[in-house]
Amino acid sequence: MASVNKVILVGNLGRDPELRYTQSGQAVATFSIATTDRWRDKDGANQERTEWHRIVVWGKSAENCAQYLQKGRSAYVEGRLQTNDWEDREGNKRTTTEVIAQNVQFLGGRGGGGGAAGSSEPGSGSGSSSSGPTEAPPGDDVPF
Repeated sequence: MASVNKVILVGNLGRDPELRYTQSGQAVATFSIATTDRWRDKDGANQERTEWHRIVVWGKSAENCAQYLQKGRSAYVEGRLQTNDWEDREGNKRTTTEVIAQNVQFLGGRGGGGGAAGSSEPGSGSGSSSSGPTEAPPGDDVPF
């Protein structure tokens, strides 16, 4: 039976991207995007719920994201979900679900501009290295 693991998000960055390099020299950027659902409840009152999504981008796309994206800017992210289990510094088991981005397009927003000039090419952040394990800097309790 076939299966699909595809995520499409349009939201605003909650912080500036963090750019790191693995020991092998591969660029990896991480950032969070907020998406907000708005609706009226049965009493007619406006309600909203914000979800935060952890995004991981690899390669040249990671470097572009770190250079051009900033907190508050809107972005379109297309990728796949991946869950990682890891232990924090205290030895507690943790689980992180993140979007491994294969396409990031920079949209208008606080950073201004956007469109094609600030977009990465589809798939430029993917490849065999994006599905492999990541290497954490010493003393970092985040799984990459």
